[in-house]
Amino acid sequence: MTDVFEEHRRLLFGTAYRMLGSVADAEDIVQDAWITWNRADRTDVEHPKAYLVRTVTNLSLNRLKSAQAVRESYVGPWLPEPLLTSPDVAEEAELADTVSMAVLVVLETLTPTERAVFMLREVFGYSYAEIAEVVGKSGASVRQSAHRAREHVQARRPRFTADAGEQREIAEKFREACTGGDLGAVLELLAPDVVSWSDGGGIVTAARRPLHGHDNVARWWLGVLAKPEVRDGEMRVAEINGEPGLLLVHSGVTVGALTFEAVDGRITALRIAVNPQKLRGIQD
Repeated sequence: MTDVFEEHRRLLFGTAYRMLGSVADAEDIVQDAWITWNRADRTDVEHPKAYLVRTVTNLSLNRLKSAQAVRESYVGPWLPEPLLTSPDVAEEAELADTVSMAVLVVLETLTPTERAVFMLREVFGYSYAEIAEVVGKSGASVRQSAHRAREHVQARRPRFTADAGEQREIAEKFREACTGGDLGAVLELLAPDVVSWSDGGGIVTAARRPLHGHDNVARWWLGVLAKPEVRDGEMRVAEINGEPGLLLVHSGVTVGALTFEAVDGRITALRIAVNPQKLRGIQD
């Protein structure tokens, strides 16, 4: 019983994390799933993996619905919690790109039911009838939700991003430019229409609205990095949500996590999480 659950633990965490965008909540869901599995009559469970994924999805769906009010009153932009991943994340879970920060941000714009339907259909290939049983909707309703969610995600997910090697090179160049305080070098790396989001949750100082344009973004970034609590630390390249990103580390504690999107060698989107409550999944 324990061996079966442990075999799928990482997959279950990944499922809950994709649904919720929260490391702490995903860990709670996996624990709740273990309790459910431990108490269940498993004599009729032919496919434990499918059963456990359904359980985690259902628990996550309930959690996501109850979390909507909290997110609506959140101070400033709400970003999913960053997660440190290994370079071989593609071998660890189905559709590894669905754990990227860019795609998680898109998933946040779906309704809880659409998010569950999208994950079960697109990631795990569940039939509409199986999904209907999980979300408590009719087959026709599930088909409509799946169609809406698929079109929504496809229209908003990044289409022309740099590969891992290019992204790591850009991360290194951005780190060098920022730590050197080189405004010209930072501007050179940013696309003219770049957008930057920062998530401080009202706990630490962060921009309350997205910043637009390479000049605004570059000057804001260099201003942040000039602050004593950041200036005396360091920036490290790390694998964050399956892609190269940057960690801001001060006195051995990670105080920020940066992910980005790049097209043709230039950064088009920057996302920085500095809310300490959201950095638990990246303390290494």
